[in-house]
Amino acid sequence: MITPASPLDFARGPAWANRIALAPLTNLQSNADGTLSDDEYHWLVRRAEGGFGMVMTCAAWVSGRGHSFSGQLGVAGPEHLDGLTRLAHGLRAAGAVSSIQLQHGGRRGDGQFDPVRVAPWNDAAKQAVELSTAEVEAIVEEFAEAAVLASEAGFDGAEIHGAHGYLLCQFLDARSNHRADKYGGSADNRFRIIHEVVDAVRRATGPDFQLGLRLSPERYGVPLAESRELAAQVLASGRLDYLDMSMWDAFKHPAEEEHRDRTLLEHFTDLPRGGTRLGVAGKILTGAQVRESLDAGADFVLIGTAGILHHDFAARVVADPAFTSTPQPVSADHMRAESVGPAFLEYLSTNWDDFVLSS
Repeated sequence: MITPASPLDFARGPAWANRIALAPLTNLQSNADGTLSDDEYHWLVRRAEGGFGMVMTCAAWVSGRGHSFSGQLGVAGPEHLDGLTRLAHGLRAAGAVSSIQLQHGGRRGDGQFDPVRVAPWNDAAKQAVELSTAEVEAIVEEFAEAAVLASEAGFDGAEIHGAHGYLLCQFLDARSNHRADKYGGSADNRFRIIHEVVDAVRRATGPDFQLGLRLSPERYGVPLAESRELAAQVLASGRLDYLDMSMWDAFKHPAEEEHRDRTLLEHFTDLPRGGTRLGVAGKILTGAQVRESLDAGADFVLIGTAGILHHDFAARVVADPAFTSTPQPVSADHMRAESVGPAFLEYLSTNWDDFVLSS
């Protein structure tokens, strides 16, 4: 019987000690140039010490034009290598498998780093200009180069961020991506950049580099049927070690009425996956919900909110399957005791109304 404490092995890279991973969480604690700060190091290493089988960084920009917001980690050049090496070694020493999430903001960047953002299509409202075919091909290689840098730093693997409306997800947008080249129009063309990035990273890294992909199953102009088809393709390809489905709520039913006969998760767990593992994220706050996700067919879960509230959420669930995350909001002192630094605390206080009690 699979339980949260069950180890999880992969086609490539190290096995995880359990089925509970830390989700990639925006924390705004990096230095202005994308180098690692002490606060970010301590935040992540503390989660490794807290028993998470795998610890993943926040979304890390793969190039200057992909830099999306202040305080974001970078994995784009030699200036980032020392900090990334420190982090990878710290996570390993604390007992966790390590991963870095590779991201390009595209039209979702906040504009302060480059006044002209890039996107699959022209978007005057976002001050974004359409990428040429050659520029798209260059971005594919930037993802591969970032993965090589992560490997050099000692990370066990990387996750390609194809979700949440960032650049790769923008290409999937059936509403707006009407490009006339090989990257737009038909579903196969809109999927193309995902496959090319996966292939490029796989070619550029070693045989033990553990590779994941994050997708959004709905929203962002991506119909559920197309999400399911893309998921089926990448699961069957054997090129990934895991697929991370970011559902916002792992227990919800789809937004599209014609697909509400079963949960969103169940639309993906029936897909053939061979040796590729399937993970799910979204409002998993208790040991019972971890078990429910696994029982529904997921191979592992990715924990966001509960991992902020409890650095040792994974260890607590492994020890006590009935563990329940503390109710929100919590005090600022609670957050500080959980190694949430000042910048992260400010972000949680000002951007979310259910995390931190008003002082």
